[in-house]
Amino acid sequence: MALKNKDPAGVRLHHQADRLGNFLVSTFHFMALFAIGGVIAWAALGAFLEMIADGQAGIDDVLLLFIYLELGAMVGIYFKTNHMPVRFLIYVAITALTRMMIGDIQHHHRPDMGIIYIAGSILLLALSILVVRYGSHRFPSGHGHNVASARAGEQDDHTDEH
Repeated sequence: MALKNKDPAGVRLHHQADRLGNFLVSTFHFMALFAIGGVIAWAALGAFLEMIADGQAGIDDVLLLFIYLELGAMVGIYFKTNHMPVRFLIYVAITALTRMMIGDIQHHHRPDMGIIYIAGSILLLALSILVVRYGSHRFPSGHGHNVASARAGEQDDHTDEH
């Protein structure tokens, strides 16, 4: 005996369109992640080869490599979890500001208000990480797996309290 489909044609069409849309979005998502990861690796390799060609690497060069490393970690975490932790963007900003401050001090050799502004910005970003981590600990998002656990060597932002 054949089962008769109880769904109207419009509901079935909507369901099929939904599945196709989800597939296309997922495909774009993965292609974009691979492209971004490739660009990060390409840029990091270019910076590294430039350091080798110069025969030296300064602290600002090393910090640039850390920025690339953090960007790569962000792509990896997003690939694994489909979540982008805001604090990793803040880490990149702190590293970039630190690199800028060190470069400014190395090249100009004079203190000015710009250094104070950069240091204040780094302090504000560090405080924002504190707020984000406190917020994720105190008010967990509800899903059981925390994004931070996808990153090696870093503890979860929250603990399960019963």
